[in-house]
Parts: sequence; C-alpha cells; structure tokens
Amino acid sequence: MNPRTYTGLPRWLYGLAVLAALVVVLPLAAIVARVNWADFLPLVMSESALSALGLSLRTSAASTLLCIVLGVPLALVLARGSFPLQGLLRSLVLLPLVLPPVVGGIALLYTFGRQGLLGGALEVLGLQIAFSTSAVVLAQTFVALPFLVVSLEGALRTGGQRYEAVAATLGAPPGVVFRRVTLPLMLPGLASGAVLSFARSLGEFGATLTFAGSLQGVTRTLPLEIYLQRETDPDAAAALSLVLVAVAVAVVALAYRRPAGRGTRQTPAERTTASAAPGGTAP
Repeated sequence: MNPRTYTGLPRWLYGLAVLAALVVVLPLAAIVARVNWADFLPLVMSESALSALGLSLRTSAASTLLCIVLGVPLALVLARGSFPLQGLLRSLVLLPLVLPPVVGGIALLYTFGRQGLLGGALEVLGLQIAFSTSAVVLAQTFVALPFLVVSLEGALRTGGQRYEAVAATLGAPPGVVFRRVTLPLMLPGLASGAVLSFARSLGEFGATLTFAGSLQGVTRTLPLEIYLQRETDPDAAAALSLVLVAVAVAVVALAYRRPAGRGTRQTPAERTTASAAPGGTAP
C-alpha cells in the first residue's frame, strides 16, 4: 500500500460523507433547476433587484470593516489576556452564532430604537438608527462579529506567543511587537474571518427585517427582496436566490482557498521577529 495515498478512513465513512454532501448540494441544485433561464437576465437586472444587491454589497462591506475594527482588539484580549469572567465574555460574544437572528433584531431594537435603552440619548443627539441603513449595518455586524472573533482567536492560539516573547526579550517594545510580529502572525486568520463575516452579513435576514424594516433603497437587502418576491413572483425569487448563492460560494471559496506550496519559506512572524528588536535585521 502506498503510504502517500493511504487515508486510514473506512469505506463506510465515505458513504456517510456523500450523504452529508447531498443534504447541502441537492437543495442548491433544486434552485438551479427551478430558475427560469429564458427570463433570467431581466429578472436579476430589474431596478428593485439591482437596488437590493447594491445595498447588500455596500452594507456588508461596511459591517465587515466594523467587525475588523471591533473584532481584532476583542480577539486579541480573549486570546492573549487573562482576567476574571473571561469565559463568560467569550460565551456572550459567540452567542449570536446560536441565537435566532430575529431575537438579535429585537435586542437591537430595544437598545437603539426610539423607546430603547439608548434611544433617548441618540434622539437628543439627532441620531435615529432604527429603520435606517445604519440599522442594517449594525444588524449585520451583530451577527457577523463572532465569525471574525472565532477565526482570529483560533489563529492567535494556534500560533502561540513564542515569537512575541522572543521579540520582547530582544528589547522590542509592545507596540513594535504587535506591529511587526503579532499582526503578521494573525493576518491569515484575519483574512478568513473577514471573508466569512462578509458572507454572513450578505445573507443576514431576520435581524435586519426586525431592526431595520424593508424600505426599498434604504433597508431592503437582497435576502429581503427574495423573501418579498417569493410571494408575488417565484421566478424572480429563484433567480435572485441563485445570484445570492453564487456570490456566497465565491466568497466562501475565497476564504478557504489553499495557497500554493512555499517549501520551507519562513512565515511573516519568523521573518520579522529578529527585526522587531531595535537595530535588528530580518534573516
């Protein structure tokens, strides 16, 4: 038996794997079979469809940027810090992963709505978040932030703190260690987390509908447009669903693509550890 091709997996396991794949692939194939290809372009190029797609892309990009700004410090604190109730904080941060999106929308409404916890203070400042495009971004951030935190925290824990410790012993201050060692070390996890956050934001429905409503050109994202079209024009709903699936597949494939082999080349952290020290040079 060739050790290069040996997997160690029993044959029955492949059968179950095929069954699991069919559970996901068959419904997607059903969408393809349902699409009215003769009218596909007119259906997906309608004014309402283009408006919803454009809004989805813009808000998803904004929420992904917000996830990066807020998620990077949070993941670093969870992965590197040690403080009381750290486990509780991690559980609360990851809660949107299992929480029904509509519950998240209600929570956001009770926080930022006119009668919400912060609604009065925001109204004094002349800000109204609920049922606006900002509400869409906030709802998408609420449900997508855990994906970035999980990916980034996992990457940081896998990489360990060896390189940071070496750079610190060489005399590098914390800011230099973060910029030249920690940041390169977490870039792969950050990229994967950002792509997954974008994909999750793009498909968000329940929290958006509850907190932002469905106003064309303002809060009606592509998932909301698909839901509305399902009641009046099933052909349009199927065509738009296929568009959303295609975009999501492309985004997920981008997140999980495997880089080409690089031999024994050093990682960014390995190349920059020595140069993090004052006067040091990378090998």
